[in-house]
Amino acid sequence: MNIPINLERLAETFVQLCEIDSPSRREKKVSDFLTKTFRDLGATSICEDQSSIRTGSDCGNLVISFPGRGRGDGTNQEPILLACHMDTVEPGCGVEVTRNGDIFTSRGDTVLGSDDKSGIAAIIELIRILRETSIDHAPLELLFTTCEEIGLIGAKALDRTLLTARFGYALDSTGIDRIIIGAPAANKLKIEVHGIAAHAGLNPEQGISALCLTANAITNLRLGRLDEESTANFGIIHGGVATNIIPDHITIEGEVRSHSLSKLIEHTEEIKRTFQQVIECWPFPPSLAPTALGHPCPSPLPPAITSTSCEHSCPAPLSPATESLPSVEISIQSEYPAMHLEMHEPVITHVKEAAQKLGRTLEFEIAGGGSDANIFNSFGLSTAIIATGMNKVHTTDECLDMKDLIRLTELLYAIAVH
Repeated sequence: MNIPINLERLAETFVQLCEIDSPSRREKKVSDFLTKTFRDLGATSICEDQSSIRTGSDCGNLVISFPGRGRGDGTNQEPILLACHMDTVEPGCGVEVTRNGDIFTSRGDTVLGSDDKSGIAAIIELIRILRETSIDHAPLELLFTTCEEIGLIGAKALDRTLLTARFGYALDSTGIDRIIIGAPAANKLKIEVHGIAAHAGLNPEQGISALCLTANAITNLRLGRLDEESTANFGIIHGGVATNIIPDHITIEGEVRSHSLSKLIEHTEEIKRTFQQVIECWPFPPSLAPTALGHPCPSPLPPAITSTSCEHSCPAPLSPATESLPSVEISIQSEYPAMHLEMHEPVITHVKEAAQKLGRTLEFEIAGGGSDANIFNSFGLSTAIIATGMNKVHTTDECLDMKDLIRLTELLYAIAVH
């Protein structure tokens, strides 16, 4: 298959895109660039949805349509979706791209932005080729989302009525000639542990360290790889105000991921249960024990319970001081659902046959992270993930090989004309 890629133009487009600042919620400059580029290339429809109301971005998701060619007038063909996200992670402003042979990098103090601008550059070159030649091809719907890097919130807020494609491809993974057909679901956890502040040198006995409570719970948890389908991690911790004050408030944030919904629920509940048990079983300082507060009950009530009676039928209400006893607040939010595609589905057979026309064999894999494709699949738009050649993403060592960018563009061409 002879594909007339303009290599210099492809490279220039990639560099130009990378050097446009587009951190999450500030994607408008890229959106404006794409709007002008595709309008000049003859797009039949360019729509920006109203998702910015929900995402807080300075622009919405961008949906662009190009008609097919051949098989009559091309209008009876099924459109194919090609999707990328416009935002990049930090540090991503002021990018200066350097090229050493075929390798693109940043100058070293920012990310490169190949996540996901390698995919965007390949799509632009594909459309340019299709407009410059008379080759028959399917109708194409192009989707450029906002805020992917901060929780897929652009895709979650997408106006789905703007899309008519029933299957497509999200260009957003490391490596090349890889197709991601499965990805896990994820829950986000925010846990706030409340203890009792006290002077750490004068009267530490009067305090209950929220940090100790948190540490005790964490050490009793299984984290990392939980099983062949699941992982868990806590990556953010906040708390404390001074070294001489026993901390009374600690906040930690983490996640649970699993390809199995039942395991996702099970592992999330295990974390919740562990924190609750640590709080309920923690020994109280003598001065704050229930008996010291005029409560004759020999065993304290669970900390978060505010009932005025207990199993021992104590007549007197608990002292207001008991409101300061340890407690925990656990917030669990579904980040994204799992996705799984079967090898017989059209979205897979189509890309597989396209690769065969190029004489290539693709690797079909299961990934450990989520992407916009998780969201698209959840509302019935069958979406596989195509690797774009990006490497060492989310670091200042991020790089891209020009040869991989060419291979990506060739694969997109084969998908479109197949």
